[in-house]
Amino acid sequence: MRKLASALVLCLTLAGTALAASAPSVYNYTLKSIDGQPTSLAQFHGKVLFLVNVASSCGYTPQYKALEAIYEKYKDRGLVIVGIPANNFANQESGTDAEIKTFCSKKYNVTFPMMSKVSVLGADKTPLYQFLTDKSVNPQIGGDIQWNFTKFIFDRNGKPVARFEPAITPDSPQVIAAIESALKN
Repeated sequence: MRKLASALVLCLTLAGTALAASAPSVYNYTLKSIDGQPTSLAQFHGKVLFLVNVASSCGYTPQYKALEAIYEKYKDRGLVIVGIPANNFANQESGTDAEIKTFCSKKYNVTFPMMSKVSVLGADKTPLYQFLTDKSVNPQIGGDIQWNFTKFIFDRNGKPVARFEPAITPDSPQVIAAIESALKN
């Protein structure tokens, strides 16, 4: 009887592990870097992950300065910011990946990882943003992207910590508090 109980516990444990491994996670997604290389978000496991959809010709574009400052301040403690260009709003990111990269490095000295341009809204929404905005999977952070510079923060295990809409700047007290809290855990 004990052997049967032990076997049952082992089966349930393995089934739970397999189920947890197959559960949707930010780490299940791969994007192309701005240089065209496949970039699995799984490489950021163990870091606090800050995702933001960006655009070069938006009223919020100056947020790049604060994003870079935050990245410089916290990267050694385990924060990684990932910029994800998107052209879904008023044609504010119409350039090529090479043009976006040049703009970000020359105008804002961006050193955090930048991805290739994707769609964050509509029928061609990239799978990562399908996941991020799905309220049934992510009730805390789900919902359509309303504009450029929507920010998502994930803890070191890939669990959603917070979502901040574009008008909330990356250096606002609530964003900094979310980052620092996630970095402590």
